[in-house]
Amino acid sequence: MRLQSLLKSSVAFATLFAASQALAQTALSGKVSSAGEPAMEGVVVSAKRDGSTITISVVTDAQGKFAFPASRLEPGKYTLKARATGFDLDGKPVADIAAGKEASADLALKPTRNLSAQLNNAEWMLSMPGSDQQKNFLLNCNSCHSLERIVKSNYDADGFLEIFQRMSGYYPGSTPQRPQRLSGTATRTGLSENSEGRKTADWLSTVNLSQTDKWQYPLKVLPRLTGKSTRVVITEYDLPNAGIQPHDVVLDRKGQVWYSDFGQMFLGKMDPVTGKVEQYPIPETKKDFPKGTLDLETDVNDDVWVGVMYQGAIAKFDRATTKFQTWTIPRELDSDAGQLGHLAVAGTHQDKKVWIKNSDGNNIYRLDLATDKIENLGQIFDPSTKKRFGSYGIHSDVNNNLYLLDFSSSNIGRIDAKTKELKVYVTPSPNSRPRRGRVDADGKLWFAEYQGNAIGMFDPKTEKITEWKVPTPWSAPYDVMAGKNGEAWTGSMLTDRVARLDTASGQYVEYPLPRSTNIRRVYVDDAKKPGTLWIGNNHGASIVKVEPLE
Repeated sequence: MRLQSLLKSSVAFATLFAASQALAQTALSGKVSSAGEPAMEGVVVSAKRDGSTITISVVTDAQGKFAFPASRLEPGKYTLKARATGFDLDGKPVADIAAGKEASADLALKPTRNLSAQLNNAEWMLSMPGSDQQKNFLLNCNSCHSLERIVKSNYDADGFLEIFQRMSGYYPGSTPQRPQRLSGTATRTGLSENSEGRKTADWLSTVNLSQTDKWQYPLKVLPRLTGKSTRVVITEYDLPNAGIQPHDVVLDRKGQVWYSDFGQMFLGKMDPVTGKVEQYPIPETKKDFPKGTLDLETDVNDDVWVGVMYQGAIAKFDRATTKFQTWTIPRELDSDAGQLGHLAVAGTHQDKKVWIKNSDGNNIYRLDLATDKIENLGQIFDPSTKKRFGSYGIHSDVNNNLYLLDFSSSNIGRIDAKTKELKVYVTPSPNSRPRRGRVDADGKLWFAEYQGNAIGMFDPKTEKITEWKVPTPWSAPYDVMAGKNGEAWTGSMLTDRVARLDTASGQYVEYPLPRSTNIRRVYVDDAKKPGTLWIGNNHGASIVKVEPLE
């Protein structure tokens, strides 16, 4: 009898303990519904504690239910938001989270009265009439602003021709809130009043509001993501001011987050636990030129390097002194010092040389750290076609061989570090416009195909390129990174989604983001599987962490 009593007590205690543990594992749960959908799957629900700079988001499942892990929500009062294109949140819900207790909050959505304000860039691309060839031009515009600005404009064809001319004089890190003109009479490549420019201007004047007060085409919305895409936790960290453009984001070996600022002369560091940010000012080397940085890399010693764009320099950050060492191209090699946005240091430990790319003149340089001398390899040309490589992105392997991604075509170039011999490989998709990526631990080059809507991988052993098309149209991948656990990730400046590729099966899982997110570089922390993705919201002054739950 006594033994049975003890057993019953033990079972009762275990049951109560399991129940309390289950309760403690969820801080906030609820259901999302609307008049037309009693259970809405794929809705992003966000919670932000009063006074915090960190927002936590989850996604509703097939039953319309959502749950925030207790480990992600500290006790306090939270404002709740929901994102589902075509719907607005009914009311202004809040939740009070107490330690060890589960709060609940059901959310009601109602049809939006202003759908055009909710469309992302990809949805505008899908909505606009016209061929892909006509629309491809707009992939040059969303770096600085949304496509909503174009379709809501009133410019006629002549007005657009003037816009083309004016926009070509702006620094690529400009935004409507923070425009920067190029120095002097300098311009970037753009359309002018030639046949192609006129055709594009004519077409644009038919998809905006220059001829009518309402679009003469239906507005199309991407379907909400379902299934595995809802199994995710997203953390967004606000940066100190709205002018910060976190273009490249990387993690060091201690797990600290570093970012380059596309529009200002700072290197940023963020603590991923507290969200605390430190900014280190980078010296200006050309006072009257645009300010901003691009490529951010860490070498085998965990040192941080950054390309300082139109300042015509690259910089290395000394963590001990918090000072920068900068290198500029000697004027006898380049009279203007060029736009030094890209560098490669993954193989620098082999020969003490850093690869540098001049995006204006398309010259390739090598900095010898032992002598501080810079070698000019000049412009790189395809040996068979004699066409110049318009590379946007350079990457080195462990032996410091250099890869070039020709953003103007479909070419991948490989320069041998010892012989300087160039070999060229062509992507299966024509005009794929490869731009940025990385070399993985096995020596394979992973790269984004911006106009090919795909991830590409070059295997130097077989000298073959494999492609995986991203499921959502007009994703236009900007960058890709493959981890050690069989996954490759990419982001988008158009879809407000990120995509995770299982490289063995070729299957993607996409994840929706809680707000408009202009993504450039991606970084994967692959310490465990599934990996964790880190990205910068280049137009949203925030850093985003995406953690799949399966």
